[in-house]
Amino acid sequence: MSGHSKWHNIRLRKGKQDLQRGKIFTKLAREIIVAAKEGGGNPDANLALRMAIAKARENSMPADNIKRAIQRGTGEIEGASFEEITYEGYGSAGVAILVPCLTDNRNRTVAELRNIFAKNGGNLGEMGCVAWMFDKKGLVQIAADKSDEESVMMATMDAGAEDIKVEDDVIEVTCPSEALVKVREALEEAGIEFMSAEQTQIPKTTVRIEDLKEAGKILRLMDALEDNDDVQNAYANFDIPDEILQEAAG
Repeated sequence: MSGHSKWHNIRLRKGKQDLQRGKIFTKLAREIIVAAKEGGGNPDANLALRMAIAKARENSMPADNIKRAIQRGTGEIEGASFEEITYEGYGSAGVAILVPCLTDNRNRTVAELRNIFAKNGGNLGEMGCVAWMFDKKGLVQIAADKSDEESVMMATMDAGAEDIKVEDDVIEVTCPSEALVKVREALEEAGIEFMSAEQTQIPKTTVRIEDLKEAGKILRLMDALEDNDDVQNAYANFDIPDEILQEAAG
């Protein structure tokens, strides 16, 4: 998980999440709307909705916002209709990038993403061009000062955890995507507080970037993608050494 995972954590530490909380709430609301539309408004019977609500709560989204998003999804109140689509492309140095989106206007989204890629040294590709390079997994992150690797392992192995490791000051638990709910529930039962629990895309191979200028170009592309309202996440297979990553992300 080096590279992309560390970049994401640096992005959060820089306070960008707090500065753009309204933008994040927009993304979270869309996720809830789509989950409720596809599986109904009862989180007990709709796993996707339960996970979307949990993610919203972890990001301090107000309960009224969550309720309205569910109602929009079930049709109780009017609102835009969103569709899920994952775009694929390349950054500089051949870095592979996956961009899951929720959009109410596919033409607008693809035009905006093509422009973002082009302005930042990349290009939008055809569907399927890089998806095969990633595995969908569940990822839970725990602050290292809140627990320890052994305690996390004991709590989560029977729930389906595949890999547990410490990256800097974060304990990362990787599991099959379908086991994410059980892993987070196991942590809650053990009283272990976690920072985030979400679906992610883990690259099968990585592209090593050791040039500062190249690293900066890639990170600017990733930032621009995640700042787009229609983009839910942006995943990439770059691996940038810590010292270069810190400088490029600064």
